[in-house]
Amino acid sequence: MTAMKAQGEGGRAARGMAAVSRGLAVMETAMAALAAVALGAIMLIVVVDVAMRYTLSRPLGWSYDVIGLYLMVAAFFLMLSDTLHAHGHVSIDLFMNALPRGIRNLGLALGYAAGAVVVALIAREAWGRFQTAYDGQERVAAIIPWLTWPAYLIVAVGTAMLTLRMIYRAAGHGASVFSRHDLVELPPPPETETAAPATGADL
Repeated sequence: MTAMKAQGEGGRAARGMAAVSRGLAVMETAMAALAAVALGAIMLIVVVDVAMRYTLSRPLGWSYDVIGLYLMVAAFFLMLSDTLHAHGHVSIDLFMNALPRGIRNLGLALGYAAGAVVVALIAREAWGRFQTAYDGQERVAAIIPWLTWPAYLIVAVGTAMLTLRMIYRAAGHGASVFSRHDLVELPPPPETETAAPATGADL
């Protein structure tokens, strides 16, 4: 009876964590779509700029500023959380699969918690820079004096979203230490391909 009760509580906890993850994923998908639009805009602007530079000798004077100040920032920072959700960031897991499940979850919980603190500090600094730039209407020194606060806002939003995803992972792995089941998704096993021996036909 106790085992069934514990299993039921674990199932409810897993469903609750899954619901939180789905809520975060909705926002991450929207941000990823904006990042994709920014990346497409970069490619389009570069193509037009190169074409006008070498055919009409009239390049777009504002292209580098817009790409560097807004579009590259959006393409990078708005994808951070969605990439973490998909386990797309570089990770080193030489010994992870050899560790007991509880130790593995504990290590992941501590790592995500430490990372969340660092990223939260970045988000806080970016938000402060955004407020300063917005209040002062700061602009870049260029042909077109573009406002700088949108770039700071993008950094703040992207890092804040990443902080939320890392807090979710830290809480989930921490709770998994005391549960019989993993309450959050674990990184997938590394994909290793064993090359087949060459045959005479291949040679």
